[in-house]
Amino acid sequence: MNATDLLANTLSPDANTRQDATQQLENASRENYPQYMLMLSAVLLDESNPLHVRNAAGLALKNALTARESSRQSEYSQRWISLDLNTKNKIKQDALMTLASPNLKAGQFASQVVAAIAAVELPQDQWPELITILLGFVNNQPNTNLKIATLQTIGFICETIKPEILSLRANDILTAVIHGARKEEPSPDVQLAAIHSLFNSLEFVRDNFDRDGERNYIMQVVCEATQSGSVSVQVGAFECLVRIMSLYYEKMGFYMEQALFGLTVVGMNHADERVALQAVEFWSTVCEEEIELSLEAQEAIEFGEQPERDSRHFARIALPEIIPVLLRLLTKQEEDADEDEWNVSMAAGTCLSLLSGAVQDAIVPAVLPFIEANITNQDWHHREAAVMAFGSVLEGPDPSVLTPLAEQALPTLISMMTDANTHVKDTTAWTLGRICELLINVIKPDMQLHPLISALVNGLSDSPRIVTNCAWALMNLADQFSVYYEEDTEATQSGPLSPYYEGVVQALLRVTESASNESNYRTAAYEAMTSYLTHATPDAIVVVQNTVVTILQRMEHLLGMHVQQIVGVDDQNNWNELQSNICSVVICVVRKLGNGIQPLADRIMTLILQLIQAAGKTSTVLEDAFLVVGALASALESAFAPYISAFLQFLYPALKAHEDTQLCTVAVGIIGDISRALGEQSAQYAHSFMTVLLENLQSEVLNRNVKITILSCFGDIALAIGPNFEPFLDTTMSVLKQAGGLEVNPLDYDLVDYVAQLREGILEAYTGIVTGLKNTAKGYGHSPPYSNGILELIFHSLSDEERSESVIKFGQLKAALLQPWVASELRARSRMNPETKKTMRWAREMVKVATQ
Repeated sequence: MNATDLLANTLSPDANTRQDATQQLENASRENYPQYMLMLSAVLLDESNPLHVRNAAGLALKNALTARESSRQSEYSQRWISLDLNTKNKIKQDALMTLASPNLKAGQFASQVVAAIAAVELPQDQWPELITILLGFVNNQPNTNLKIATLQTIGFICETIKPEILSLRANDILTAVIHGARKEEPSPDVQLAAIHSLFNSLEFVRDNFDRDGERNYIMQVVCEATQSGSVSVQVGAFECLVRIMSLYYEKMGFYMEQALFGLTVVGMNHADERVALQAVEFWSTVCEEEIELSLEAQEAIEFGEQPERDSRHFARIALPEIIPVLLRLLTKQEEDADEDEWNVSMAAGTCLSLLSGAVQDAIVPAVLPFIEANITNQDWHHREAAVMAFGSVLEGPDPSVLTPLAEQALPTLISMMTDANTHVKDTTAWTLGRICELLINVIKPDMQLHPLISALVNGLSDSPRIVTNCAWALMNLADQFSVYYEEDTEATQSGPLSPYYEGVVQALLRVTESASNESNYRTAAYEAMTSYLTHATPDAIVVVQNTVVTILQRMEHLLGMHVQQIVGVDDQNNWNELQSNICSVVICVVRKLGNGIQPLADRIMTLILQLIQAAGKTSTVLEDAFLVVGALASALESAFAPYISAFLQFLYPALKAHEDTQLCTVAVGIIGDISRALGEQSAQYAHSFMTVLLENLQSEVLNRNVKITILSCFGDIALAIGPNFEPFLDTTMSVLKQAGGLEVNPLDYDLVDYVAQLREGILEAYTGIVTGLKNTAKGYGHSPPYSNGILELIFHSLSDEERSESVIKFGQLKAALLQPWVASELRARSRMNPETKKTMRWAREMVKVATQ
């Protein structure tokens, strides 16, 4: 079978034909990679081949060069770099020639191949002539298709390659792209490709944006493009403005005043929704930036510093112009709109919420007249828009400003839960949920609580979207009432929700009986149920006990149906989701009842072990099942001992599942739970636990964040078994010292965060070890064999500018720092140099502060 037929068969509607062709291509890739790549590039170049086959060839070439996983990407990159020069040059030449194809789509396929090769070669200082070649295609060729494909190639390269690699050619790239994006460009398709390429290049042209003249020209071209006769170009130009605002906010003052205020308001009013969406997104981005700047300013004030950047308050200045437009867009709902399809009404609601956060109290008088005028409007579009506007401004303004308005609106909103229109009821339920979440003091137990709960519980029988929002509102009600009344001593035995517990939980149980989960309503009901059970007051404990029995019956039923009735991926996903929801309820009940769960412990562990076996390698279900075990161990403490041997056969494989980061993290946490629960009784398992944990630290596959959890777990084990930890002490302290010595480049922010978390994990381990061994021969009540390592880490942690969490962990070592050896170590010695004496004085002061 020739290459063309083989590639065509990978697109066959017949699954067997498709799978067989795909397998043959994979075999060819492994057996003779150079020939495989040459074959694909020849098919891509050949104008006589069908377009869908050329597309398949281009996609196969790209997929042979790029991968999402970093390890596989490294493998692919090395495989390409290792090809002989003639083979690489032939493939590159074929791809570049295809850019000029008379068929525009073929050129677009080739642009992805060229960009994929560039992503491998340019960081290795190879193919240095590529950018010059591409710029020549853009600047000197009359071939429109070649210009379009080349501009797309440049865009893809800018999107995938780090800015610093292209920085030396940034001026040349920007010149070519801006030239294509000008209003004078005769081809709208070329202009669109240039605008998209500009969007991808914006991050690495920072130097150009620092220069007034160049920045002015870029902004002029983009602003003029928003007025193009091509709607697609207009959309692309507004997308550029959104990105520019995000990257260069501090430089936008002049342009906002001269053009952007007006352009974006006109854009929001555009008849084509695609343009209006991007114009609304522009103001959402402005608000996001100004909310972030406000937070930065508050932090600076707390630390007695000046903020690094100042807000220009664009949103506040534009409020009178943009609020009327957003409120009008709120009324553009569609009766049969898909909830997953983003439309201009949804965008306006989101922007209004962000605007509320940015301008705070100023939003209230701007929207209040609209709400009052439309809340009882005969047209459902206006009623729903009024409710949406009210719900959107509940976060941002001072609660004292909103409270009287919410108190006045609450009865009306409750009555609107019986509105004839589904959209109005849906938004009303969401708004009530926002009030429960943000203004719980508005809901008076002796006045509004009964009608509110009645309306929300009735809503649980409505359409899926309304059920989801009613369940969310009920959850917020339980969560926030718990916080609001937690200091009320009279409410310790009972609470405002006590009379409603039985009815609400039963209603939620009925919702969760559904076989469907449309709009996520069943999951929302389970989450609400979990909140009610978590916050149950003593007079509602019987509801908690009865509910967990019902939930366990459901788990038994699901386990019984697993083998016989589950067919297909959808059934399996539904089963997994239900089991996860059920596990969440069981966890919260176990935590709520504590050792009162003992009568049900046998039944729970039996079901969980069956679930682990039935789940196979479905990690999310396994994680939830393991978390139930951890909660049960914490609740039962030493009474958990009878279940350990049966559980360990499942725990060890999870600990060795290095490729599954989340499962392995949970499994490590279970070791800590078991150790804390059993205390000294866990010593019999310590050798096995320590062996597998130390092996995991050596793994090159295991995620580094799991290793932090492992280091912390050493402290849990040591604290639990005390003197029995001595056989592992030398190895553990050596590992901790080695890990604590990791230095970091302060400009590598990801690594800085990782090292901060690593040090916290090590300090947690030291805390457990010091406390567990304090009265042993190797402990700190007698001698300080590892004191230098611990003090060195404390010194590094406290010297770090980003040290807040580390200082907290340092504070947890208070008991250890009060040991006599610490004072002895910190006494200045005559032979120290002045700098060391200064450090010792500082360390004494830090210990004094931490132990006060």
